[in-house]
Amino acid sequence: MVKEIQLRVTLEEETQDDIVLQKAIKKLRVSKNEINGIKILRKSIDARKPLIIFNYKVAVYINESVPEKSEYQFDYKDVSSAKEIHIVGFGPAGMYAALRCIELGFKPIVLERGKNVQERRRDLRAINQEHFVNEDSNYCFGEGGAGTYSDGKLYTRSLKRGDVRRIFENLVYHGATDQILVDAHPHIGTNKLPSVVKNIRETILKYGGEIHFETRVTDFIIKENKIQAIQLQDGREMTVNRVILATGHSARDIYELLHKKEVSLKAKSFAMGVRVEHPQEIIDNIQYHCTGERNELLPAAAYSLVHQVRDRGVYSFCMCPGGFIVPAATANGEVVVNGMSPSRRNNKFANSGIVVEINAEKDLFKYEKYGVLKGLEFQKDLERLAFTAGGRSQVAPAQRLTDFVEGKLSTDLNPTSYQPGLLSSPLHSLLPKSIGGRLRKGFAAFGQKMNGYYTEQANIVGVESRTSSPVNIPRKENLEHPEVEGLFPCGEGGGYAGGIVSAAMDGERCAEAAIVGM
Repeated sequence: MVKEIQLRVTLEEETQDDIVLQKAIKKLRVSKNEINGIKILRKSIDARKPLIIFNYKVAVYINESVPEKSEYQFDYKDVSSAKEIHIVGFGPAGMYAALRCIELGFKPIVLERGKNVQERRRDLRAINQEHFVNEDSNYCFGEGGAGTYSDGKLYTRSLKRGDVRRIFENLVYHGATDQILVDAHPHIGTNKLPSVVKNIRETILKYGGEIHFETRVTDFIIKENKIQAIQLQDGREMTVNRVILATGHSARDIYELLHKKEVSLKAKSFAMGVRVEHPQEIIDNIQYHCTGERNELLPAAAYSLVHQVRDRGVYSFCMCPGGFIVPAATANGEVVVNGMSPSRRNNKFANSGIVVEINAEKDLFKYEKYGVLKGLEFQKDLERLAFTAGGRSQVAPAQRLTDFVEGKLSTDLNPTSYQPGLLSSPLHSLLPKSIGGRLRKGFAAFGQKMNGYYTEQANIVGVESRTSSPVNIPRKENLEHPEVEGLFPCGEGGGYAGGIVSAAMDGERCAEAAIVGM
């Protein structure tokens, strides 16, 4: 017999050996000898009150063996001579599309503009130290996509779009910690993700798939409303039948190419703002109702905030406890910031995007001349502004949080995790009023919701502009573009995902759709 039960454990009890077993015995009223094992299904922390509680969901095996293998098995086939599916982009959507193709008996041919995870490190170092952005290899482009070197948070609300557990199990199959199967807010860490990504690559190659790095797609040959071939930057042309387009939300050249070829696109609402960075100890003290260093059993504290200002949401995005702010520009002449955390989340800073909703229909009237690319051009302008305000390098414009809200230039700034450095700038007047004004009211409201959050010890850093794609590439119910036969827009770049897990699920769905009728 297997019984699933909920247990509550206090912080003090969590230090005791076998506390979960003891509580299970008491709740089920069975003897210790009757229990063959306990499997933790879910673990979360409730820190809303001073008495911190660990909530467990566990499966108790009574007079029954604990299964040794996962119910999820991945049946990869030799596809070296199978029919081909071309996949543009090797982020989460492209990787999972390729893996699913192999399971279904089709050969994925992946075209990735960036480099593999090992070689990509040199280009990240160049951004941080030399302020030079390789437009094909950076924090957004390269093996594993933006997620590889920007955190690896796996939390998703997209529970109806596919089998979330299957995505997690596949990550564990490829080397991720099985803790992600248990944690309420699972996270791999930017120091651990590259090896997982490398293992996925090796699986694809082992079973006959192909992955071509440093291979940028520059044109699509479309005849009679059907995609016929792909043109590469080196002049080569590849004949194709089905193409899964998984290029991510920062592949602006792809949107511009499709628009130029009069392939249908739609403007999409998105969000932009800044990164805010606090000492982690401040967030710990607020969330755990303590002073000084947090208990070693507690992870670096996170937060989630939202407030409505003039009919637009102002909210936290991609919160990184114990993390770093990183330069996420994809071209020289722009400054973009993002956040990441290592697996242990042990850095002394906490950062989060704080962003404002941008309604594509109502907020971009000055950009209407750009048509469906109006949000893209708005993004570009804000990133160029940040580049200029930061001194025309990857140094980012910044301001103390309190000075930003009060409309004062900061005479000095707090220490930061952002390696290229910060330059004091009047972000309160530089940001468009539609963003800056709402952020100032939002931060003041957040200070009331979290006592101690509104502090001069925090910096705000600009700009956080790549939260999601400002363009949607439409698709029919069968996930194919409505005008171009054989083209399957996918993941964040198509406007169908918002993170690693939802992009991976969409990649699987597009693979399943692309093989139909082949």
